[in-house]
Amino acid sequence: MRATFPHMGNLYISIKAMLQYLGVDVVIPPPSSKKTLALGVKYSPEFACLPLKLNLGNFIEARELGADTIIMAGGCGPCRFGYYAQIEHAILKDLGYEMELIVLEPPERHASELMVKIRHISGSRSWWQVYQAVRFGFQKARTVDDLEMNVFYTRPRELTQGNADAAYQEALKLIDLASNPAELKESRSKAAMIMKRVAMDEKKPVLKVGVIGEIYTLLDPFSNQDIERRLGSLGVEVNRSIYLSEWINDHIFLGLAKGLRSKKEACSAAHPYLRHFVGGHGQETVGSAVNYARAGYDGLIQVFPFTCMPEIVAESILPVMSKDYSIPVLTLIMDEHTGEAGLMTRLEAFVDLLDRRKTVKEAL
Repeated sequence: MRATFPHMGNLYISIKAMLQYLGVDVVIPPPSSKKTLALGVKYSPEFACLPLKLNLGNFIEARELGADTIIMAGGCGPCRFGYYAQIEHAILKDLGYEMELIVLEPPERHASELMVKIRHISGSRSWWQVYQAVRFGFQKARTVDDLEMNVFYTRPRELTQGNADAAYQEALKLIDLASNPAELKESRSKAAMIMKRVAMDEKKPVLKVGVIGEIYTLLDPFSNQDIERRLGSLGVEVNRSIYLSEWINDHIFLGLAKGLRSKKEACSAAHPYLRHFVGGHGQETVGSAVNYARAGYDGLIQVFPFTCMPEIVAESILPVMSKDYSIPVLTLIMDEHTGEAGLMTRLEAFVDLLDRRKTVKEAL
């Protein structure tokens, strides 16, 4: 087995750690690029959303590197994501790429099937070894998330633009190279020291923006046009409504890990605007928007792929929430036609709006 998986932002760091801990031969697809997207667009249905197209491009590139097995998460409706693994597998087969597909469905609905598939991946290794591997992957996810939060704070306050990103990439590489929990602990300390060396103006006034929306376009810088870095360069501290370790805790560990935000908190805050599940992260988007508004954030940016139904539902509700809490909301819909210049113009205009509002508030 030479296993691959979607290249969704920094997901590869924790998935690679978990699989290699089990002795699985891992083929990491190259970071998503224009080539990846072009491959996905060429062979995908036109109406399919951006994540499907990028995933398909990932798998084609990974197959060319020798991957023969795809490991992918599953899901249930009404979001179409639950069908994507099978659709991508069928397209790959039509293209002549014979690859095994292993879909890991959420344990709360398919516990016995999940165990069988984990056993297929882990081979003869004990369940204790499987637990240790999953735990190690989760520890890496938490470490990466902490590093991302650190760089979100540092970017708008750095004295020399670009230093935060350089330190972030150096620290991220250290975390990726850690091959066991002891090495990860040491890498975490070194990563913190690397970020601490970035010279900052702690007293610099910055805007705070909550970035909400669909998980793939939130976690993957290529699909969201590196929005977090762009906002940081405009003097904005961002916070994301979904981090990988939080998703793992909610959907794999069923909320057992303590000290992390829970989707239950966001869904509860969505009342009275949206009282039920609409697929994907639609309800969480609305609830996270409310939580950010209550926390005093200056603005919100919703990001999602073109045709994403759960986020379209959330988008239709956010104007009411925006009016109730007097917080501006910018919606960005991503597909293969999204242009860098147009996106940057919208971000600059939105940041100018937030800055003027904040100035007026402070003057009153």
